[in-house]
Amino acid sequence: MKVLFIGGTGLISTACTRLAVERGDELFLLNRGNHADIPAGATSIIADINDRAAVEAALAGRRFDVVVNWIAFTPEQVERDIALFTGRTGQYIFISSASAYQRPVGHYLVTESTPLVNPFWEYSRNKIACEERLMRALREEGFPVTIVRPSLTYGDTQIPLVMNSWQMPYTIIARMRAGRPVIVPGDGSSFWPVTHNSDFAKGFVGLIGHQQAIGHAFHITSDEALTWDQLYAATAAAAGTEARIVHIASDFICACFPEMTGSLIGDKCSSVIFDNRKIRRFVPGYVATTPFAVGIARTVAWFDADPARQQVDTAMDARLDGLIAAYEQGLQGAVQMLRGM
Repeated sequence: MKVLFIGGTGLISTACTRLAVERGDELFLLNRGNHADIPAGATSIIADINDRAAVEAALAGRRFDVVVNWIAFTPEQVERDIALFTGRTGQYIFISSASAYQRPVGHYLVTESTPLVNPFWEYSRNKIACEERLMRALREEGFPVTIVRPSLTYGDTQIPLVMNSWQMPYTIIARMRAGRPVIVPGDGSSFWPVTHNSDFAKGFVGLIGHQQAIGHAFHITSDEALTWDQLYAATAAAAGTEARIVHIASDFICACFPEMTGSLIGDKCSSVIFDNRKIRRFVPGYVATTPFAVGIARTVAWFDADPARQQVDTAMDARLDGLIAAYEQGLQGAVQMLRGM
């Protein structure tokens, strides 16, 4: 099968790239050529997807059984893809986001029919708009779209804890090992499934070229749902230490760090379980087999294997310290005020 990945070298897509090659797909990666970790067996096509003329030239005369865009985030970008790939592919897979599901949560069990509405996060609203445009293209023009909605997914290079630096994820390991406090939003009891990228890839690659999946949306997650306290504790155990957790309300965090409103109020502060029965119907045998304790141990080992990977985001580190100090000062003041009444 001839498959084109637009992107294909990110945290989630890298695992899918490897598995597609292992499966025997003839895989092409279209990107700007800034990554050297393209697996053997994949062919690189160097072009910027946002440069229409360059992409047209790079893809001239080519047709693909499947096109996957890992880096489309706005309706304008999918509009471009509809024009670019109509008549050039038998299936177009759009990578959406599970954060598009209804917030606040209306029901604890999330299925693919859960309403798509997120007033808190522009990122999610853009993904919803992309889905709506692509489904209209399917209805009106026969554009062969399949939609996939990942949730929080990690791999060897990422530590998926909510109050951390995404660019320098070792930051929270350094804090834990130094015995410094770490922040968990809320009271730490919210359930949140976290999925290893190798598990996500098993479900995703099963959808590549699956003609019955056209017109459908899928989320692909682990069935293991741990609380945020448990996720932090497992990470600390993998790092050979314990987590000194400070619970801070998400509203308080977002008042201090407004840029986190989408990620927290619009996503991770809710307690949700994802129903994976649909992906199992379409990809028989799909099951996530990497428990978080096992996956995060591999991740910590990856960071420990090379000191160059152990970068600390000093700006974020200082902001976390400031947030904890502000919270504790406010808490102390509140206690003193109320006890004196």
